[in-house]
Amino acid sequence: MQGMEIGIDSFAARFSRNANKVLSDIDAMEQLLERIVQAERFGLDVFGIGEHHRKGFLDSAPSMILAAAAARTGRIKLTSAVTVLSAADPVRVFQEYATLDLISRGRAEMVVGRGSFTDAFPLFGYRLSDYDDLFEEKLRLLLEIRNNEFVSWSGKFRPALINQPVYPRPVQERMPIWVGVGGTPESFIRAGSLGLPLMVAIIGGETHRFAPLVDLYREAGRRAGFAPEQLTVGMHSLGYVAETSEQAVEEFYPGYAASMTEVGKERGWPPMTKGRFEAQNGPKGALLVGSPEEVAEKILRHSEALGGISRLTFQLDSAELSQERLMKTIELIGKRVGPLVNK
Repeated sequence: MQGMEIGIDSFAARFSRNANKVLSDIDAMEQLLERIVQAERFGLDVFGIGEHHRKGFLDSAPSMILAAAAARTGRIKLTSAVTVLSAADPVRVFQEYATLDLISRGRAEMVVGRGSFTDAFPLFGYRLSDYDDLFEEKLRLLLEIRNNEFVSWSGKFRPALINQPVYPRPVQERMPIWVGVGGTPESFIRAGSLGLPLMVAIIGGETHRFAPLVDLYREAGRRAGFAPEQLTVGMHSLGYVAETSEQAVEEFYPGYAASMTEVGKERGWPPMTKGRFEAQNGPKGALLVGSPEEVAEKILRHSEALGGISRLTFQLDSAELSQERLMKTIELIGKRVGPLVNK
């Protein structure tokens, strides 16, 4: 039986105004590529790059970052995390990731979603009121392109395609396309109905509260005729690993509190407090901050709570950590957390 895949997701981000004041964008990009190489070096399975269109984030063109990483690596899977498909052209998205698949010799994947920020909609001329309809239509077109070299299709938001070939074709016959979801039941049901793998972003609260939504996904998949083994579930969570739990909390919490407080000003969240952090980092909380042994136990508990997950990705950007600490936590995740989870 294949074990759980363990990976890293990055938004190439500076969430807080206080983060990395002296680090240039050139240096930040180079450090990100070094972290992807580090992830492969220590046996991680996958590295994902998000997509944002705002100051402080360097990931507006994730396929380009992944292509640069593909040239420096040879084994690790390279994926978006997530592609904001609602505000993109599915033809171009497919072409970019098919090209990445060729460069990487069959290691490309996509996680597609609607995005947690809304900056892409006005930037590319879409109406936020069409938020869900855009994603629904574009996802179906993307799957049509993946499954057929010649595409005939028509929809509401894009000119029709009439027996139109789309090139290049990827190395993989069915390049993996996951659906990234937050907490909307309809999103879980849609992914299940299409038989697509599901990546659940759980960045706060208690993991077991998402179990009913994952059940909706599996039930929708079953009703659509998909076998249980086709209905893959992954989880994306904020985390950090150090030699001891005390060290992990001491190093992670200050930057995390600053970042979440900054994001909270826009989202309407209250400022982050130590008490709220400790609750979210407890046995049932979504945060994966602690020693290798503690974090491995949390991952296994999360998997059990969701009825079994096949992939877990750490989001390490949220705590303003230095490159030295990020490189060390990637080493610990690869050398100690992964083997414990898959023991």
